[in-house]
Amino acid sequence: MKVMMYQMDVIAGKPEENRAKVSEWLQYEYKKYEPDVVVLPEMWTTGYALDELEQIAETSGGTTEAFVQQLAKEYNVTIVAGSFAVKTDRGIVNRSIVVNEKGKIIHTYDKIHLVPMLNEPDYLVGGNEKATTFSLNGVNAGVLICYDLRFPEVFRTLALNGAEVIFVVGEWPAARRDHWDTLLKARAIENQCYIVACDTVGEHNNVEYSGNSLVYSPFGTQYVRASPVEEETVYSVLDLEEVATFRKSVPNLKNRVPDLY
Repeated sequence: MKVMMYQMDVIAGKPEENRAKVSEWLQYEYKKYEPDVVVLPEMWTTGYALDELEQIAETSGGTTEAFVQQLAKEYNVTIVAGSFAVKTDRGIVNRSIVVNEKGKIIHTYDKIHLVPMLNEPDYLVGGNEKATTFSLNGVNAGVLICYDLRFPEVFRTLALNGAEVIFVVGEWPAARRDHWDTLLKARAIENQCYIVACDTVGEHNNVEYSGNSLVYSPFGTQYVRASPVEEETVYSVLDLEEVATFRKSVPNLKNRVPDLY
């Protein structure tokens, strides 16, 4: 599986400008790599302009959703569309969607864990449905968002449901950059799956973002790592046979004794 991520410097509060950035990036970079999957970061349309979300967040089926669907069809590629703010009857959620090459939404996930360090609970409501797996061109996959990384249970649930690849889309602060790296590697090893993590760079409201988008294999091997500060394209080829090989040789998922935990 060929994966291409956009480690993006998001323009806070400017959805139209950020959509234009993604469109230009994909137009330029797709021809170089011809990926199977394109990955965008968390909150890539608005950034953490949380106090503006009442005005700029969209409803389900809005402009950003249609924009991603059109790109997926135009480039014949599956897009893990990071996440963006969506208005619902319950409030504004931090939502990720996955759109296949035909422009069909094949997966939706609303961020369960809201990060208090960035004041998300003051402006957003957490998702009220479990994270689930989905089929991505025959590969069992899952998507989680940023602060979810600190909760190993949700990753383990996806792995137990067969996830071979878990995409983590983030806007992770540079102040905790080491945690990003360490936890991503741990989630890959303990769940014996690929972790594909797409982060942002730049800063907003005196918060600098950590970059370091990366891919870890089920063995904990780092396939690729982006700059901590530069906007860039991150590309990697995943060998999905590694998942089955490692799960067979070190069967820790089968050796669990949850009744004693």
